[in-house]
Amino acid sequence: MTSFNDFGLHADINRALAAKDYTQPTPIQTQAIPPLMKGRDLCGIAQTGTGKTAGFSLPSIHHLLTYPHRPTPRGCRMLVLAPTRELAAQIAQSCRDYGRFTKLSVSTVFGGVPINKQIRDLSQGVDILVATPGRLLDLIDQRALRLDDVEIFVLDEADQMMDMGFIHSLRRVAKLLPSRRQNLFFSATMPKEIAGLADQFLNDPVTVSVAPQATTAEKVRQFATFVEQKEKQALLHHVIKTSDIDRALIFTRTKHGADRVVRHLKGAGIEAFAIHGNKSQAQRTAALQAFRSGQVRLLVATDIAARGIDVSGVSHVINFEIPNVPEQYVHRIGRTARAGAEGIAISFIAPDERPYIRDIERVTRTRAEPMPLPEGFNELVRNLPKPVQPPRDTGSRGRDPNRQRQDARRQPSGGQPRGDRGPRRDAPAGEGAEGQRKRRFRPRNKSVGAHKGAVKRVG
Repeated sequence: MTSFNDFGLHADINRALAAKDYTQPTPIQTQAIPPLMKGRDLCGIAQTGTGKTAGFSLPSIHHLLTYPHRPTPRGCRMLVLAPTRELAAQIAQSCRDYGRFTKLSVSTVFGGVPINKQIRDLSQGVDILVATPGRLLDLIDQRALRLDDVEIFVLDEADQMMDMGFIHSLRRVAKLLPSRRQNLFFSATMPKEIAGLADQFLNDPVTVSVAPQATTAEKVRQFATFVEQKEKQALLHHVIKTSDIDRALIFTRTKHGADRVVRHLKGAGIEAFAIHGNKSQAQRTAALQAFRSGQVRLLVATDIAARGIDVSGVSHVINFEIPNVPEQYVHRIGRTARAGAEGIAISFIAPDERPYIRDIERVTRTRAEPMPLPEGFNELVRNLPKPVQPPRDTGSRGRDPNRQRQDARRQPSGGQPRGDRGPRRDAPAGEGAEGQRKRRFRPRNKSVGAHKGAVKRVG
Protein backbone atom coordinates (compact mmCIF):
# COMPACT_ATOMS: atom_id res chain seq x y z
CA MET A 1 0.00 0.00 0.00
CA THR A 2 1.47 3.32 -1.08
CA SER A 3 -1.47 5.59 -0.17
CA PHE A 4 -4.24 5.70 2.42
CA ASN A 5 -6.72 5.71 -0.46
CA ASP A 6 -5.67 2.12 -1.25
CA PHE A 7 -7.16 0.79 2.00
CA GLY A 8 -10.78 1.47 1.07
CA LEU A 9 -11.43 3.55 4.17
CA HIS A 10 -14.65 5.50 4.60
CA ALA A 11 -14.74 8.72 2.57
CA ASP A 12 -15.02 10.90 5.67
CA ILE A 13 -11.82 9.33 7.05
CA ASN A 14 -9.93 9.97 3.81
CA ARG A 15 -11.17 13.53 3.90
CA ALA A 16 -9.77 13.97 7.43
CA LEU A 17 -6.43 12.42 6.42
CA ALA A 18 -6.20 14.78 3.47
CA ALA A 19 -6.88 17.73 5.78
CA LYS A 20 -3.90 16.64 7.91
CA ASP A 21 -1.80 16.09 4.77
CA TYR A 22 -1.38 12.38 5.52
CA THR A 23 -0.81 10.50 2.30
CA GLN A 24 1.66 7.66 2.81
CA PRO A 25 1.08 5.06 5.57
CA THR A 26 3.85 3.89 7.86
CA PRO A 27 4.94 0.22 7.93
CA ILE A 28 2.82 -0.61 11.00
CA GLN A 29 -0.22 0.97 9.34
CA THR A 30 0.39 -0.93 6.11
CA GLN A 31 0.50 -4.23 8.00
CA ALA A 32 -2.26 -3.59 10.54
CA ILE A 33 -5.08 -1.81 8.68
CA PRO A 34 -6.03 -4.52 6.10
CA PRO A 35 -6.57 -7.38 8.61
CA LEU A 36 -8.31 -5.06 11.06
CA MET A 37 -10.78 -3.98 8.40
CA LYS A 38 -11.62 -7.67 7.97
CA GLY A 39 -12.44 -7.93 11.68
CA ARG A 40 -9.38 -9.95 12.74
CA ASP A 41 -7.79 -9.66 16.17
CA LEU A 42 -4.30 -8.18 16.08
CA CYS A 43 -1.13 -8.31 18.17
CA GLY A 44 1.18 -5.45 17.22
CA ILE A 45 4.79 -5.08 18.30
CA ALA A 46 5.84 -1.52 17.61
CA GLN A 47 7.82 1.25 19.26
CA THR A 48 6.35 4.64 20.01
CA GLY A 49 6.41 7.04 17.10
CA THR A 50 5.71 4.37 14.47
CA GLY A 51 2.13 5.49 13.79
CA LYS A 52 0.33 2.68 15.61
CA THR A 53 -2.39 5.02 16.93
CA ALA A 54 -3.57 5.64 13.38
CA GLY A 55 -2.96 1.96 12.66
CA PHE A 56 -5.74 0.92 15.03
CA SER A 57 -7.98 4.02 15.08
CA LEU A 58 -8.52 4.35 11.31
CA PRO A 59 -9.97 0.85 10.71
CA SER A 60 -11.92 1.08 13.98
CA ILE A 61 -13.57 4.34 12.96
CA HIS A 62 -14.26 2.76 9.57
CA HIS A 63 -16.11 -0.08 11.34
CA LEU A 64 -18.17 2.31 13.48
CA LEU A 65 -19.20 4.28 10.37
CA THR A 66 -19.94 1.17 8.33
CA TYR A 67 -22.28 -0.23 11.01
CA PRO A 68 -23.82 2.92 12.50
CA HIS A 69 -26.05 2.89 15.56
CA ARG A 70 -26.37 4.96 18.70
CA PRO A 71 -24.36 3.83 21.71
CA THR A 72 -26.41 2.63 24.64
CA PRO A 73 -26.70 4.88 27.72
CA ARG A 74 -23.63 4.51 29.97
CA GLY A 75 -22.04 2.36 27.29
CA CYS A 76 -19.42 2.63 24.55
CA ARG A 77 -18.84 0.92 21.22
CA MET A 78 -15.03 1.14 21.24
CA LEU A 79 -12.84 1.04 24.36
CA VAL A 80 -9.16 1.98 24.36
CA LEU A 81 -7.07 1.41 27.51
CA ALA A 82 -3.85 3.37 27.97
CA PRO A 83 -1.44 3.41 30.94
CA THR A 84 -1.16 7.18 31.46
CA ARG A 85 -3.32 10.29 31.29
CA GLU A 86 -1.11 11.90 28.65
CA LEU A 87 -1.28 8.91 26.34
CA ALA A 88 -5.05 8.62 26.81
CA ALA A 89 -5.50 12.29 25.93
CA GLN A 90 -3.25 11.91 22.88
CA ILE A 91 -5.17 8.88 21.56
CA ALA A 92 -8.50 10.61 22.08
CA GLN A 93 -7.33 13.68 20.19
CA SER A 94 -6.15 11.51 17.29
CA CYS A 95 -9.56 9.82 17.15
CA ARG A 96 -11.24 13.23 17.10
CA ASP A 97 -8.94 14.35 14.29
CA TYR A 98 -9.62 11.26 12.17
CA GLY A 99 -13.36 11.48 12.83
CA ARG A 100 -13.68 15.23 12.51
CA PHE A 101 -16.09 14.97 9.56
CA THR A 102 -18.26 12.37 11.28
CA LYS A 103 -20.72 12.53 14.17
CA LEU A 104 -18.84 10.00 16.28
CA SER A 105 -18.45 10.99 19.93
CA VAL A 106 -15.12 10.59 21.73
CA SER A 107 -14.62 10.80 25.51
CA THR A 108 -11.61 10.46 27.75
CA VAL A 109 -11.64 9.33 31.38
CA PHE A 110 -8.68 9.28 33.73
CA GLY A 111 -7.81 10.21 37.28
CA GLY A 112 -6.65 13.56 38.57
CA VAL A 113 -9.81 15.38 37.45
CA PRO A 114 -13.36 15.45 38.91
CA ILE A 115 -15.30 12.30 38.17
CA ASN A 116 -18.76 13.92 38.08
CA LYS A 117 -18.25 15.55 34.69
CA GLN A 118 -17.07 12.23 33.29
CA ILE A 119 -20.20 10.56 34.65
CA ARG A 120 -22.37 13.16 32.90
CA ASP A 121 -20.46 12.71 29.62
CA LEU A 122 -21.05 8.96 29.71
CA SER A 123 -24.72 9.11 30.67
CA GLN A 124 -25.92 9.15 27.04
CA GLY A 125 -23.24 6.74 25.86
CA VAL A 126 -20.23 7.41 23.62
CA ASP A 127 -18.86 5.84 20.46
CA ILE A 128 -15.18 5.87 21.46
CA LEU A 129 -13.97 5.85 25.06
CA VAL A 130 -10.27 6.21 25.91
CA ALA A 131 -9.48 5.45 29.53
CA THR A 132 -6.88 4.58 32.11
CA PRO A 133 -7.66 1.39 34.06
CA GLY A 134 -8.08 2.93 37.51
CA ARG A 135 -10.68 5.54 36.60
CA LEU A 136 -12.43 3.10 34.27
CA LEU A 137 -13.05 0.70 37.15
CA ASP A 138 -14.12 3.58 39.41
CA LEU A 139 -16.84 4.49 36.91
CA ILE A 140 -17.91 0.87 36.60
CA ASP A 141 -18.11 0.52 40.39
CA GLN A 142 -20.34 3.61 40.51
CA ARG A 143 -22.55 2.09 37.81
CA ALA A 144 -21.81 5.02 35.53
CA LEU A 145 -20.35 2.77 32.82
CA ARG A 146 -21.03 -0.66 31.41
CA LEU A 147 -18.89 -2.63 28.96
CA ASP A 148 -21.33 -5.23 27.63
CA ASP A 149 -21.78 -3.40 24.31
CA VAL A 150 -18.08 -2.95 23.43
CA GLU A 151 -17.46 -3.98 19.82
CA ILE A 152 -13.74 -3.08 19.64
CA PHE A 153 -11.29 -3.33 22.53
CA VAL A 154 -7.78 -1.84 22.26
CA LEU A 155 -5.01 -2.35 24.81
CA ASP A 156 -2.16 0.03 24.10
CA GLU A 157 1.33 0.04 25.67
CA ALA A 158 0.69 -3.33 27.31
CA ASP A 159 4.26 -3.63 28.59
CA GLN A 160 3.92 -0.37 30.47
CA MET A 161 0.60 -1.57 31.88
CA MET A 162 2.44 -4.53 33.37
CA ASP A 163 5.25 -2.35 34.73
CA MET A 164 2.73 -0.09 36.48
CA GLY A 165 0.98 -3.01 38.18
CA PHE A 166 -2.28 -2.91 36.21
CA ILE A 167 -2.37 -6.66 35.61
CA HIS A 168 -5.19 -7.32 38.10
CA SER A 169 -7.23 -4.40 36.75
CA LEU A 170 -6.82 -5.71 33.20
CA ARG A 171 -8.00 -9.16 34.20
CA ARG A 172 -11.07 -7.65 35.81
CA VAL A 173 -11.82 -5.60 32.70
CA ALA A 174 -11.49 -8.73 30.57
CA LYS A 175 -14.27 -10.42 32.56
CA LEU A 176 -16.61 -7.46 31.98
CA LEU A 177 -16.18 -7.35 28.19
CA PRO A 178 -18.56 -9.23 25.88
CA SER A 179 -17.20 -12.46 24.43
CA ARG A 180 -17.91 -11.34 20.87
CA ARG A 181 -15.65 -8.41 20.10
CA GLN A 182 -12.57 -7.43 18.12
CA ASN A 183 -9.35 -7.19 20.14
CA LEU A 184 -6.26 -5.12 19.38
CA PHE A 185 -3.14 -5.54 21.51
CA PHE A 186 -0.07 -3.31 21.18
CA SER A 187 3.25 -3.43 22.99
CA ALA A 188 6.73 -2.11 22.29
CA THR A 189 8.26 -5.29 23.70
CA MET A 190 6.94 -8.84 23.96
CA PRO A 191 8.52 -10.77 26.85
CA LYS A 192 6.84 -13.94 28.09
CA GLU A 193 4.72 -12.11 30.65
CA ILE A 194 3.25 -9.82 27.99
CA ALA A 195 2.66 -12.74 25.64
CA GLY A 196 0.72 -14.47 28.41
CA LEU A 197 -1.41 -11.37 28.89
CA ALA A 198 -2.08 -11.20 25.15
CA ASP A 199 -3.39 -14.76 25.18
CA GLN A 200 -6.09 -13.72 27.65
CA PHE A 201 -7.51 -11.12 25.26
CA LEU A 202 -6.80 -12.29 21.71
CA ASN A 203 -8.53 -14.88 19.56
CA ASP A 204 -6.52 -16.23 16.60
CA PRO A 205 -4.72 -12.91 16.13
CA VAL A 206 -2.68 -11.60 13.24
CA THR A 207 0.78 -10.60 14.51
CA VAL A 208 2.55 -7.62 13.00
CA SER A 209 5.95 -6.26 13.96
CA VAL A 210 7.86 -3.33 12.54
CA ALA A 211 11.07 -3.68 14.56
CA PRO A 212 12.88 -6.38 16.52
CA GLN A 213 12.10 -6.46 20.21
CA ALA A 214 13.90 -3.87 22.35
CA THR A 215 15.60 -2.12 19.47
CA THR A 216 16.45 1.55 19.58
CA ALA A 217 15.36 4.06 16.98
CA GLU A 218 17.56 3.88 13.88
CA LYS A 219 18.33 7.58 13.53
CA VAL A 220 19.23 8.27 17.17
CA ARG A 221 22.91 8.93 17.87
CA GLN A 222 23.66 7.67 21.36
CA PHE A 223 26.33 9.15 23.62
CA ALA A 224 27.40 8.28 27.15
CA THR A 225 29.42 10.17 29.75
CA PHE A 226 30.68 8.64 32.98
CA VAL A 227 30.30 11.14 35.80
CA GLU A 228 29.76 11.22 39.55
CA GLN A 229 26.13 11.54 40.60
CA LYS A 230 26.72 14.81 42.47
CA GLU A 231 28.36 16.32 39.36
CA LYS A 232 25.57 15.51 36.92
CA GLN A 233 23.83 18.86 37.35
CA ALA A 234 26.92 20.78 36.26
CA LEU A 235 27.27 18.50 33.23
CA LEU A 236 23.61 19.05 32.34
CA HIS A 237 24.06 22.83 32.42
CA HIS A 238 27.08 22.51 30.12
CA VAL A 239 25.26 20.26 27.63
CA ILE A 240 22.25 22.58 27.49
CA LYS A 241 24.37 25.69 26.96
CA THR A 242 26.70 24.17 24.35
CA SER A 243 24.30 22.01 22.32
CA ASP A 244 21.96 23.05 19.53
CA ILE A 245 18.76 22.00 21.29
CA ASP A 246 15.35 22.60 19.77
CA ARG A 247 13.46 20.67 22.45
CA ALA A 248 14.91 18.25 25.00
CA LEU A 249 13.35 15.66 27.27
CA ILE A 250 15.37 15.09 30.46
CA PHE A 251 14.62 11.84 32.29
CA THR A 252 15.02 11.07 35.98
CA ARG A 253 14.06 7.94 37.90
CA THR A 254 12.12 9.69 40.66
CA LYS A 255 9.60 12.50 41.02
CA HIS A 256 11.68 14.38 43.59
CA GLY A 257 14.70 14.03 41.33
CA ALA A 258 12.78 15.70 38.50
CA ASP A 259 11.80 18.62 40.73
CA ARG A 260 15.37 18.95 41.97
CA VAL A 261 16.73 19.15 38.41
CA VAL A 262 14.21 21.88 37.54
CA ARG A 263 15.13 23.93 40.62
CA HIS A 264 18.82 23.73 39.70
CA LEU A 265 18.11 24.75 36.11
CA LYS A 266 16.01 27.71 37.21
CA GLY A 267 18.78 28.70 39.62
CA ALA A 268 21.04 28.98 36.58
CA GLY A 269 18.46 31.02 34.69
CA ILE A 270 17.37 28.11 32.48
CA GLU A 271 13.60 27.73 32.15
CA ALA A 272 12.25 24.18 32.47
CA PHE A 273 9.10 22.38 33.62
CA ALA A 274 8.69 19.04 35.37
CA ILE A 275 6.01 16.46 34.69
CA HIS A 276 5.39 13.49 36.98
CA GLY A 277 2.74 11.73 39.04
CA ASN A 278 2.78 14.22 41.93
CA LYS A 279 1.75 17.05 39.64
CA SER A 280 -1.94 17.82 39.25
CA GLN A 281 -3.53 17.12 35.92
CA ALA A 282 -3.79 20.85 35.25
CA GLN A 283 -0.06 21.27 35.91
CA ARG A 284 0.83 18.31 33.70
CA THR A 285 -1.35 19.58 30.87
CA ALA A 286 0.05 23.12 31.12
CA ALA A 287 3.65 21.85 31.11
CA LEU A 288 3.03 19.64 28.10
CA GLN A 289 1.30 22.41 26.17
CA ALA A 290 4.16 24.82 26.90
CA PHE A 291 6.66 22.22 25.71
CA ARG A 292 4.66 21.39 22.60
CA SER A 293 4.20 25.06 21.66
CA GLY A 294 7.88 25.85 22.16
CA GLN A 295 7.24 28.23 25.05
CA VAL A 296 9.69 26.11 27.06
CA ARG A 297 12.25 23.85 25.40
CA LEU A 298 13.19 21.66 28.38
CA LEU A 299 10.83 19.16 29.98
CA VAL A 300 12.01 17.02 32.90
CA ALA A 301 10.00 13.82 33.25
CA THR A 302 9.80 10.45 34.93
CA ASP A 303 9.28 7.32 32.85
CA ILE A 304 5.61 6.83 33.75
CA ALA A 305 4.62 10.42 33.01
CA ALA A 306 6.55 10.41 29.73
CA ARG A 307 4.30 7.79 28.17
CA GLY A 308 2.11 9.61 25.70
CA ILE A 309 4.42 12.58 25.18
CA ASP A 310 4.16 12.68 21.42
CA VAL A 311 5.81 15.98 20.54
CA SER A 312 7.43 16.63 17.20
CA GLY A 313 10.77 18.38 17.13
CA VAL A 314 12.37 16.73 20.19
CA SER A 315 16.00 16.96 19.16
CA HIS A 316 17.58 15.60 22.35
CA VAL A 317 16.82 13.04 25.01
CA ILE A 318 19.04 13.34 28.09
CA ASN A 319 19.13 10.46 30.55
CA PHE A 320 20.04 12.35 33.71
CA GLU A 321 19.62 9.00 35.47
CA ILE A 322 19.82 5.60 33.79
CA PRO A 323 16.68 3.44 33.98
CA ASN A 324 17.04 0.09 35.74
CA VAL A 325 14.84 -1.59 33.11
CA PRO A 326 16.40 -1.79 29.62
CA GLU A 327 13.04 -1.45 27.85
CA GLN A 328 12.55 1.93 29.50
CA TYR A 329 15.70 3.14 27.80
CA VAL A 330 14.20 2.15 24.46
CA HIS A 331 11.03 4.10 25.23
CA ARG A 332 12.97 7.13 26.38
CA ILE A 333 15.17 7.62 23.35
CA GLY A 334 12.22 6.79 21.11
CA ARG A 335 10.87 10.25 21.96
CA THR A 336 13.37 11.72 19.52
CA ALA A 337 14.08 10.84 15.88
CA ARG A 338 10.36 10.49 15.18
CA ALA A 339 8.72 10.58 11.76
CA GLY A 340 12.03 10.09 9.97
CA ALA A 341 13.90 12.86 11.78
CA GLU A 342 17.28 12.47 13.44
CA GLY A 343 17.91 12.77 17.16
CA ILE A 344 20.53 12.64 19.89
CA ALA A 345 20.41 10.67 23.15
CA ILE A 346 22.91 11.51 25.89
CA SER A 347 23.26 9.40 29.04
CA PHE A 348 24.94 10.49 32.28
CA ILE A 349 26.25 7.32 33.96
CA ALA A 350 27.21 7.31 37.64
CA PRO A 351 29.41 4.51 39.01
CA ASP A 352 26.45 2.69 40.56
CA GLU A 353 24.59 2.84 37.23
CA ARG A 354 27.19 0.90 35.23
CA PRO A 355 25.30 -2.41 35.66
CA TYR A 356 22.19 -0.74 34.20
CA ILE A 357 23.98 0.43 31.08
CA ARG A 358 25.52 -3.03 30.59
CA ASP A 359 22.03 -4.56 30.70
CA ILE A 360 20.82 -1.97 28.19
CA GLU A 361 23.69 -2.72 25.81
CA ARG A 362 23.05 -6.45 26.05
CA VAL A 363 19.32 -6.15 25.37
CA THR A 364 19.49 -3.49 22.62
CA ARG A 365 22.71 -4.82 21.11
CA THR A 366 23.99 -1.28 20.74
CA ARG A 367 26.68 0.71 22.49
CA ALA A 368 26.64 4.46 22.97
CA GLU A 369 29.59 6.53 21.80
CA PRO A 370 31.77 7.69 24.73
CA MET A 371 31.59 11.45 25.35
CA PRO A 372 34.35 12.73 27.66
CA LEU A 373 33.81 15.34 30.33
CA PRO A 374 34.37 18.90 29.04
CA GLU A 375 37.59 20.75 29.70
CA GLY A 376 37.59 22.68 32.96
CA PHE A 377 34.76 20.53 34.30
CA ASN A 378 35.95 20.83 37.91
CA GLU A 379 35.58 24.58 37.59
CA LEU A 380 32.03 24.14 36.30
CA VAL A 381 31.20 21.99 39.32
CA ARG A 382 32.63 24.55 41.75
CA ASN A 383 30.70 27.39 40.11
CA LEU A 384 27.38 25.57 39.89
CA PRO A 385 24.62 28.08 40.74
CA LYS A 386 22.49 27.35 43.76
CA PRO A 387 19.01 25.96 43.05
CA VAL A 388 15.92 28.02 43.66
CA GLN A 389 14.17 27.16 46.88
CA PRO A 390 11.15 24.84 46.68
CA PRO A 391 7.77 26.48 47.33
CA ARG A 392 6.87 26.62 51.00
CA ASP A 393 4.20 24.19 52.16
CA THR A 394 0.97 26.12 52.81
CA GLY A 395 -0.38 23.37 55.04
CA SER A 396 -2.95 21.73 52.80
CA ARG A 397 -1.05 21.30 49.53
CA GLY A 398 0.12 17.78 49.05
CA ARG A 399 -1.75 16.41 52.06
CA ASP A 400 -4.09 13.48 51.95
CA PRO A 401 -7.51 14.87 50.92
CA ASN A 402 -9.25 12.39 53.21
CA ARG A 403 -7.17 13.66 56.13
CA GLN A 404 -8.09 17.23 55.17
CA ARG A 405 -11.77 16.40 55.24
CA GLN A 406 -11.36 14.78 58.67
CA ASP A 407 -9.55 17.85 59.95
CA ALA A 408 -12.35 20.06 58.61
CA ARG A 409 -14.96 17.99 60.45
CA ARG A 410 -13.02 18.41 63.71
CA GLN A 411 -13.03 22.19 63.38
CA PRO A 412 -15.69 24.32 65.08
CA SER A 413 -18.17 26.29 63.04
CA GLY A 414 -15.78 29.24 62.89
CA GLY A 415 -13.40 27.11 60.85
CA GLN A 416 -10.45 27.38 63.26
CA PRO A 417 -8.96 24.19 64.75
CA ARG A 418 -9.71 23.74 68.45
CA GLY A 419 -6.06 23.88 69.44
CA ASP A 420 -5.62 27.20 67.59
CA ARG A 421 -8.64 29.07 68.85
CA GLY A 422 -7.13 31.89 70.96
CA PRO A 423 -8.47 33.08 74.30
CA ARG A 424 -12.19 33.61 74.70
CA ARG A 425 -13.38 37.17 74.43
CA ASP A 426 -14.44 37.16 78.06
CA ALA A 427 -11.18 35.58 79.30
CA PRO A 428 -8.92 37.72 81.45
CA ALA A 429 -5.90 39.20 79.74
CA GLY A 430 -3.03 36.74 79.48
CA GLU A 431 -5.24 33.75 80.17
CA GLY A 432 -4.58 30.99 77.70
CA ALA A 433 -6.24 27.67 76.96
CA GLU A 434 -5.28 26.27 80.39
CA GLY A 435 -6.78 29.25 82.10
CA GLN A 436 -9.97 28.84 80.07
CA ARG A 437 -10.30 25.25 81.24
CA LYS A 438 -9.93 26.32 84.88
CA ARG A 439 -12.41 29.15 84.42
CA ARG A 440 -14.91 26.85 82.72
CA PHE A 441 -15.35 24.75 85.89
CA ARG A 442 -15.70 27.60 88.39
CA PRO A 443 -19.19 27.97 89.80
CA ARG A 444 -21.02 31.07 88.64
CA ASN A 445 -22.52 31.68 92.07
CA LYS A 446 -19.56 32.60 94.23
CA SER A 447 -21.43 32.22 97.55
CA VAL A 448 -20.42 29.38 99.84
CA GLY A 449 -22.57 26.32 99.34
CA ALA A 450 -24.05 27.51 96.05
CA HIS A 451 -23.96 23.98 94.85
CA LYS A 452 -22.98 20.61 96.18
CA GLY A 453 -19.24 20.20 96.44
CA ALA A 454 -18.51 23.92 96.13
CA VAL A 455 -15.23 25.09 97.61
CA LYS A 456 -15.31 27.90 100.12
CA ARG A 457 -13.60 30.99 98.76
CA VAL A 458 -11.12 32.64 101.09
CA GLY A 459 -10.65 36.38 101.07
